[in-house]
Amino acid sequence: MLQAPQPSSGPTPSTAPAPLLSVKNIEVVYDDVILVLRGLSLDVPRGAIVALLGANGAGKSTTLKAISGLLKTEDGEVTRGDIVFDGERINGIDPDKIVRRGIFQVMEGRRIVSDMTSLENLRLGAFTRRDREVERDIEMVYNYFPRLKERTGLAGYLSGGEQQMLAIGRALMARPKMILMDEPSMGLSPLLVKEVFAIIRQINRDLGVTILLVEQNARAALSVASHGYIMEQGKVVLDGTADDLRDNEDVKEFYLGGAGDQRKSFKNLKSFKRRKRWL
Repeated sequence: MLQAPQPSSGPTPSTAPAPLLSVKNIEVVYDDVILVLRGLSLDVPRGAIVALLGANGAGKSTTLKAISGLLKTEDGEVTRGDIVFDGERINGIDPDKIVRRGIFQVMEGRRIVSDMTSLENLRLGAFTRRDREVERDIEMVYNYFPRLKERTGLAGYLSGGEQQMLAIGRALMARPKMILMDEPSMGLSPLLVKEVFAIIRQINRDLGVTILLVEQNARAALSVASHGYIMEQGKVVLDGTADDLRDNEDVKEFYLGGAGDQRKSFKNLKSFKRRKRWL
């Protein structure tokens, strides 16, 4: 079973001497012409949950794909900068080797194998392992997600919430040092969102697994994260502790609904002026 130290409540990414993941001024280009990430930098401390927030098209999912080595599947590449994980540069490494080094991505939309059972999907998550503790780790996953043990049919018949639980469970089966989560709340009811994020927090606390969380539901993400970054147009425009971001007036206005009933239209946001000030 996964055995890892409890996450520390110590220094923030800006002061941590040796982050588990460090993304250093990377640029990502698709099809040799489309520049998506424009000098993006961020740090993720070991054992922390860090939120990466931003609107659609900001480059959040591209950031995760750059880290996990999946850009090649979409004719993308990192053309500048470095991605350093656990002290080693991982730019250009094949995705399966990145998984073996300890990074597992939970894709947007779950991406479970619908014509396999839940159990088979969990075993698939352990494909890089050669130890004999896979069965014990399956029981560990069932402890976090008891409903999966009850669902013995094909995974395609699971509800959206159950599929998300299966996707997270499959990630745990790889015994990762770090999980990249892309929009885990997508398509879920508010009640299920609360349940899934509670489990994410519990996994982080119990197992010490570091989590980089991409999420449009900023309120839910900041409720579990210790630190957050906000992206606009392919770069980070604001970062800080989760508490600082929740109290920030710009974050309230754009991501937490802080304008309330006074906001009658998007014109009243004056978004261009404010966002230009961020940049």
